[in-house]
Amino acid sequence: MAVGLQIYDITRSTFSVGLLGIFALVPLVLLGLYGGALVDAYDRRRVALFSAVGLWVVVLGLVIQAVLGLESVGLLYGLVALQSAGFAINNPARTAIIPRLVEPRLLPAANVLQTVAWNIALTVGPLIAAFLVAGPGFGAAYAVDAVLFTAALWALWRLPDLPPMVGADDKPLKLGLGAVIDGFRYLATRPNVRMTFVVDLIAMIIAMPRVLFPAVGVIFLGGGAFTTGVLSAAFAAGAVLAGLFSGGLVRVVHQGRVIVVSIAVFGLAVAGFGGLLLGIGPSHPGAALLVPLVAAGSFLALAGGADAVSSVFRQTILQSATPDDMRGRLQGIFIVVVAGGPRLGDLVLGTAATWTAESWAALGGGLLCVVLVLAATAAQRGFWAYDARDPRP
Repeated sequence: MAVGLQIYDITRSTFSVGLLGIFALVPLVLLGLYGGALVDAYDRRRVALFSAVGLWVVVLGLVIQAVLGLESVGLLYGLVALQSAGFAINNPARTAIIPRLVEPRLLPAANVLQTVAWNIALTVGPLIAAFLVAGPGFGAAYAVDAVLFTAALWALWRLPDLPPMVGADDKPLKLGLGAVIDGFRYLATRPNVRMTFVVDLIAMIIAMPRVLFPAVGVIFLGGGAFTTGVLSAAFAAGAVLAGLFSGGLVRVVHQGRVIVVSIAVFGLAVAGFGGLLLGIGPSHPGAALLVPLVAAGSFLALAGGADAVSSVFRQTILQSATPDDMRGRLQGIFIVVVAGGPRLGDLVLGTAATWTAESWAALGGGLLCVVLVLAATAAQRGFWAYDARDPRP
């Protein structure tokens, strides 16, 4: 958030801010797969720690450029690209560490905590950044990030060593393109693990509604940027609430069914959001329409909650049904899917809204999501029968 605000402060160009997404996405995709191979080949604690140190150095770079008043957009793009590259290695390492520290029955609970923390960060982080930028300035925002990151480094330092476990064939682990290809080959032979990626891509590409929020705030519900922020916050708040009240879910053993039902609920909630907009019509109001805004936020909170539940169990299946020597590479693929799916969804729903309208894009995308997820489940019935007590990939 702070980097985006600083780039806009320098250029006064929304397009320049939008380019941040490209500089972040390309290193994430290119290094996400290779980062997973590093995680499987080396001590996971050390991979996480070294990549975290790199991320910390990037934050220090942001502090320095802000304090010196360099105002270089190119430098900011470069630092964001380096940060994304570090994240592409750090995130698979941290996620692959969890099954080595937590027994299988507690994996869902651990993933709930991770999901809640992530969504709280997405909700609170931008607010803190905006407050600091508006007050002390950009340097203060980056400095707070650097201090908080120091705590994260200390936590990683305190972990035990986690060297790679030799695979079942007792062959030494490979490193390089061959290791990445082996990860894809493994995924091709594991239908239940593969389905966690397939159903997520269906939901994110066909029905992720976030690209519609700015237009909805101007054309349908009024309020402009305020409404856009409320809709985004409602989605994240739903995810947080789902995590906080998911105590009973972590004991579910038929986790594939929970994922399918959650994504179906996600699709229906997005379709409900679209149906609401269709009923209102493009009225171009000035001030926000309070009652429709609350209703729209409720649909999006339901969608966010369903997406969070799906995420918890997709991650759990990926961790528990994958052998340790493959977890890093599959987590790398997971990062690419999580990063790329919503961005492809922005393109798909944005195009659909251009051809029809934002209301029809949400309604049609939500319903199509439900149909495709049910069709995929019918084609892979083993996913519906997946039992956490006997995890089969």
